[in-house]
Amino acid sequence: MSETSNAHASGVLRRYLDPQTLARVHGLELRARLIVEGMMSGMHRSPFQGSSVEFAQHRQYSPGDDIRHLDWRVFGRSDRLYIKQYQEETNLPLVLAVDASESMAYGSQAAPRTERSSELWTKFDHAVSLSAALAYLAIHQQDAVGLAVFDRSITRFLRPSTSGTQWKQVIEELTHVPKWNPTDTARVLGELAEKLSHRSLVMIISDAFDEVDAIVRGLKKLRYRKHEVAVLRVLDRAELSFPFDDVTLFKGLEESGELLTEPRALREAYLQEVRRSTETLARACRGMGIDFCQFDTGEPIDAELAAFLARRASGGGKG
Repeated sequence: MSETSNAHASGVLRRYLDPQTLARVHGLELRARLIVEGMMSGMHRSPFQGSSVEFAQHRQYSPGDDIRHLDWRVFGRSDRLYIKQYQEETNLPLVLAVDASESMAYGSQAAPRTERSSELWTKFDHAVSLSAALAYLAIHQQDAVGLAVFDRSITRFLRPSTSGTQWKQVIEELTHVPKWNPTDTARVLGELAEKLSHRSLVMIISDAFDEVDAIVRGLKKLRYRKHEVAVLRVLDRAELSFPFDDVTLFKGLEESGELLTEPRALREAYLQEVRRSTETLARACRGMGIDFCQFDTGEPIDAELAAFLARRASGGGKG
């Protein structure tokens, strides 16, 4: 295929990855395929590997491998390129922890009208699409995938499996309508740490609308059990930009009350608080060796997800 044809195909695919366009794609499985196909090519290293600690064996070099791990002594003896593989470099089971609490029901962008509805594209929609894409990617790399959907507790749980039916089960669980309860992050992550019997890569997909101290307590429980952890924070475009101008009645998420106010008077203080909470959470994650990435529901999913996974695969995803 020519460069012109590739560019055209990429442009067509990119249009399908706009969040509002994704909202009218019927079927979560198709949506996941579109996202993964739109992601960067050439990701040779798996983003689901553990951190390297202890040398275990050699494997033949593949284009895209980190040349820092080439064994030059073996090359000198055999004239062949081999990579040093470490004990914890084997791929970890992926466990997707998806927030289905009340605050995740918020969405400010109207999805295009379909035959059935004109619903908003919510943070939960974004989180579900991210989760489906990650599960699809892991399954096709022959990695085990598990799922935990939570609000104040874990409401649905699938143990990691490489079974041929696991993909369908993950998709089915993700399409259930949440009950929209408040969240309890410390309790949920502690509960998840107890459920996981094997060291895993736990990707928490949430708006992180809880006290940072509570989130950190939960994360520490997972790290204490030696799990690798990533926090994928999903925020709505309006939560990141606060575009409101007219007098507005703001309804608090998760039982926080109501406030009728002039939004322009609050904008700067609000945006400063968003930046502060994000920086505090990102700094806490860095301190625990946890990957952190923030997603904007107004941005195409594939670009942000590909950038995060590329950083993780290269060892640079922390914070």
